[in-house]
Amino acid sequence: MSDRVLALTGREKAVFLDRDGVINEEVDYLRRPEDFRLIPGAAAAIRLLRKHGWRVIVVTNQSGVARGYYTKAGVAAIHERMRRDLARAGTGVDGVYFCPHHPDKGCACRKPGTALFAQAAADFALDLAASYYVGDKLTDLLPGKALGGHTALVLTGYGRQQQKLAREPGFQPDHIASDLNSAARWIVRQEAGAAISAFLRS
Repeated sequence: MSDRVLALTGREKAVFLDRDGVINEEVDYLRRPEDFRLIPGAAAAIRLLRKHGWRVIVVTNQSGVARGYYTKAGVAAIHERMRRDLARAGTGVDGVYFCPHHPDKGCACRKPGTALFAQAAADFALDLAASYYVGDKLTDLLPGKALGGHTALVLTGYGRQQQKLAREPGFQPDHIASDLNSAARWIVRQEAGAAISAFLRS
Protein backbone atom coordinates (compact mmCIF):
# COMPACT_ATOMS: atom_id res chain seq x y z
CA MET A 1 0.00 0.00 0.00
CA SER A 2 1.27 3.47 -0.83
CA ASP A 3 2.33 5.65 2.09
CA ARG A 4 0.77 8.64 0.32
CA VAL A 5 -1.48 10.53 2.72
CA LEU A 6 -5.05 10.52 1.43
CA ALA A 7 -8.06 12.52 2.54
CA LEU A 8 -11.31 10.73 3.25
CA THR A 9 -12.45 11.82 -0.21
CA GLY A 10 -9.59 9.82 -1.73
CA ARG A 11 -7.89 13.04 -2.83
CA GLU A 12 -4.33 13.79 -1.78
CA LYS A 13 -3.21 16.32 0.80
CA ALA A 14 -0.47 18.83 0.17
CA VAL A 15 1.75 21.22 2.03
CA PHE A 16 1.87 24.51 0.14
CA LEU A 17 5.05 26.49 0.70
CA ASP A 18 5.92 30.06 -0.11
CA ARG A 19 9.41 30.32 -1.60
CA ASP A 20 11.38 33.40 -0.54
CA GLY A 21 11.92 33.60 3.20
CA VAL A 22 10.55 30.08 3.72
CA ILE A 23 12.64 27.74 1.56
CA ASN A 24 15.42 30.15 0.63
CA GLU A 25 16.89 33.23 2.25
CA GLU A 26 15.00 36.47 1.60
CA VAL A 27 17.10 38.87 -0.50
CA ASP A 28 14.34 41.25 -1.69
CA TYR A 29 13.57 40.37 -5.32
CA LEU A 30 15.85 37.41 -5.92
CA ARG A 31 17.22 38.00 -9.41
CA ARG A 32 20.01 35.47 -9.97
CA PRO A 33 20.21 31.70 -9.43
CA GLU A 34 23.65 32.12 -7.88
CA ASP A 35 22.10 34.19 -5.09
CA PHE A 36 19.70 31.40 -4.13
CA ARG A 37 20.52 29.99 -0.67
CA LEU A 38 18.48 27.34 1.11
CA ILE A 39 17.53 28.27 4.67
CA PRO A 40 19.19 25.77 7.05
CA GLY A 41 16.82 22.91 7.75
CA ALA A 42 14.52 23.66 4.79
CA ALA A 43 15.62 20.64 2.76
CA ALA A 44 15.27 18.38 5.81
CA ALA A 45 11.75 19.74 6.35
CA ILE A 46 10.71 18.97 2.78
CA ARG A 47 12.31 15.54 3.02
CA LEU A 48 10.34 14.83 6.21
CA LEU A 49 7.04 15.88 4.65
CA ARG A 50 7.61 13.75 1.57
CA LYS A 51 8.65 10.81 3.74
CA HIS A 52 5.22 11.04 5.35
CA GLY A 53 3.54 11.02 1.97
CA TRP A 54 2.73 14.67 1.44
CA ARG A 55 2.74 16.46 -1.86
CA VAL A 56 4.94 19.53 -1.46
CA ILE A 57 3.92 22.42 -3.71
CA VAL A 58 5.60 25.84 -3.98
CA VAL A 59 3.33 28.83 -4.69
CA THR A 60 5.08 32.18 -4.92
CA ASN A 61 4.31 35.77 -5.91
CA GLN A 62 6.97 37.09 -8.29
CA SER A 63 5.91 40.62 -9.14
CA GLY A 64 9.54 41.36 -10.02
CA VAL A 65 8.62 40.10 -13.50
CA ALA A 66 5.99 42.81 -13.96
CA ARG A 67 8.31 45.39 -12.39
CA GLY A 68 11.01 44.55 -14.93
CA TYR A 69 13.53 43.26 -12.39
CA TYR A 70 13.77 39.84 -14.04
CA THR A 71 11.99 37.71 -16.63
CA LYS A 72 9.86 34.58 -16.46
CA ALA A 73 12.88 32.72 -17.81
CA GLY A 74 14.89 34.13 -14.89
CA VAL A 75 12.30 32.81 -12.43
CA ALA A 76 12.49 29.40 -14.13
CA ALA A 77 16.29 29.42 -13.77
CA ILE A 78 16.00 30.12 -10.04
CA HIS A 79 13.49 27.30 -9.67
CA GLU A 80 15.85 24.98 -11.50
CA ARG A 81 18.58 25.97 -9.02
CA MET A 82 16.16 25.28 -6.16
CA ARG A 83 15.37 21.83 -7.54
CA ARG A 84 19.08 21.02 -7.96
CA ASP A 85 19.94 22.12 -4.43
CA LEU A 86 17.05 20.12 -2.98
CA ALA A 87 18.02 17.08 -5.05
CA ARG A 88 21.54 17.24 -3.64
CA ALA A 89 19.92 17.07 -0.20
CA GLY A 90 17.93 14.00 -1.22
CA THR A 91 14.54 15.62 -1.72
CA GLY A 92 12.47 17.81 -4.03
CA VAL A 93 9.11 19.45 -4.60
CA ASP A 94 6.17 18.14 -6.61
CA GLY A 95 5.25 21.39 -8.29
CA VAL A 96 6.07 25.09 -8.53
CA TYR A 97 3.54 27.79 -9.39
CA PHE A 98 4.17 31.53 -9.56
CA CYS A 99 2.29 34.73 -10.26
CA PRO A 100 4.29 37.23 -12.38
CA HIS A 101 1.78 40.08 -12.13
CA HIS A 102 2.01 43.46 -10.45
CA PRO A 103 -0.05 43.83 -7.24
CA ASP A 104 -2.11 46.57 -8.89
CA LYS A 105 -3.29 44.21 -11.61
CA GLY A 106 -5.81 42.56 -9.29
CA CYS A 107 -5.29 39.10 -10.77
CA ALA A 108 -6.72 35.97 -9.19
CA CYS A 109 -3.38 34.17 -9.21
CA ARG A 110 -1.48 36.55 -6.92
CA LYS A 111 -1.71 35.51 -3.28
CA PRO A 112 -3.94 35.97 -1.35
CA GLY A 113 -5.85 34.92 -4.46
CA THR A 114 -6.51 31.19 -4.76
CA ALA A 115 -6.25 30.54 -8.52
CA LEU A 116 -2.80 28.90 -8.37
CA PHE A 117 -3.93 26.63 -5.54
CA ALA A 118 -6.96 25.63 -7.59
CA GLN A 119 -4.67 24.86 -10.52
CA ALA A 120 -2.43 22.72 -8.31
CA ALA A 121 -5.50 20.92 -6.97
CA ALA A 122 -6.58 20.10 -10.52
CA ASP A 123 -3.07 18.99 -11.52
CA PHE A 124 -2.48 16.74 -8.49
CA ALA A 125 -6.02 15.81 -7.36
CA LEU A 126 -5.58 17.63 -4.04
CA ASP A 127 -7.97 18.16 -1.17
CA LEU A 128 -7.32 21.85 -0.46
CA ALA A 129 -9.31 21.88 2.78
CA ALA A 130 -7.18 19.06 4.19
CA SER A 131 -3.90 20.71 3.15
CA TYR A 132 -1.45 22.96 4.97
CA TYR A 133 -0.30 26.44 3.94
CA VAL A 134 3.09 27.70 5.15
CA GLY A 135 4.55 31.16 4.62
CA ASP A 136 6.38 34.11 6.14
CA LYS A 137 3.59 36.58 5.31
CA LEU A 138 -0.09 36.59 6.15
CA THR A 139 -0.84 36.87 2.43
CA ASP A 140 0.69 33.39 2.07
CA LEU A 141 -1.74 32.05 4.65
CA LEU A 142 -4.98 33.80 3.71
CA PRO A 143 -5.59 31.39 0.80
CA GLY A 144 -5.41 28.55 3.30
CA LYS A 145 -8.05 30.20 5.45
CA ALA A 146 -10.26 30.86 2.42
CA LEU A 147 -9.95 27.25 1.31
CA GLY A 148 -10.58 25.79 4.77
CA GLY A 149 -7.04 24.49 5.28
CA HIS A 150 -4.46 24.68 8.08
CA THR A 151 -1.95 27.54 8.29
CA ALA A 152 1.51 28.05 9.74
CA LEU A 153 3.53 31.27 9.87
CA VAL A 154 7.32 30.84 9.93
CA LEU A 155 9.53 33.45 11.56
CA THR A 156 12.20 33.39 8.86
CA GLY A 157 12.08 35.93 6.02
CA TYR A 158 9.47 38.56 6.88
CA GLY A 159 7.89 36.30 9.48
CA ARG A 160 9.00 38.19 12.58
CA GLN A 161 7.60 41.42 11.15
CA GLN A 162 4.34 39.64 10.36
CA GLN A 163 4.10 37.93 13.75
CA LYS A 164 2.76 41.07 15.41
CA LEU A 165 0.02 41.32 12.78
CA ALA A 166 -0.80 37.66 13.30
CA ARG A 167 -1.62 38.38 16.93
CA GLU A 168 -4.08 41.15 16.12
CA PRO A 169 -7.83 40.43 16.27
CA GLY A 170 -9.01 38.79 13.09
CA PHE A 171 -7.10 36.14 11.19
CA GLN A 172 -4.53 34.23 13.22
CA PRO A 173 -2.42 31.34 11.92
CA ASP A 174 -3.10 27.92 13.37
CA HIS A 175 0.58 27.74 14.30
CA ILE A 176 3.67 29.95 14.48
CA ALA A 177 6.97 28.15 13.89
CA SER A 178 10.57 29.30 14.09
CA ASP A 179 11.29 27.98 10.59
CA LEU A 180 10.13 25.49 7.96
CA ASN A 181 11.74 22.57 9.77
CA SER A 182 9.75 23.34 12.90
CA ALA A 183 6.57 23.82 10.86
CA ALA A 184 7.05 20.46 9.14
CA ARG A 185 7.44 18.66 12.45
CA TRP A 186 4.25 20.36 13.70
CA ILE A 187 2.37 19.21 10.60
CA VAL A 188 3.52 15.62 11.08
CA ARG A 189 2.48 15.72 14.75
CA GLN A 190 -0.90 17.21 13.88
CA GLU A 191 -1.65 14.50 11.37
CA ALA A 192 -0.47 11.75 13.68
CA GLY A 193 -2.80 13.05 16.38
CA ALA A 194 -5.69 13.29 13.93
CA ALA A 195 -5.09 9.71 12.79
CA ILE A 196 -5.12 8.44 16.38
CA SER A 197 -8.32 10.34 17.10
CA ALA A 198 -9.98 8.93 14.00
CA PHE A 199 -8.91 5.41 14.98
CA LEU A 200 -10.34 5.80 18.49
CA ARG A 201 -13.65 7.03 17.08
CA SER A 202 -13.93 4.13 14.63
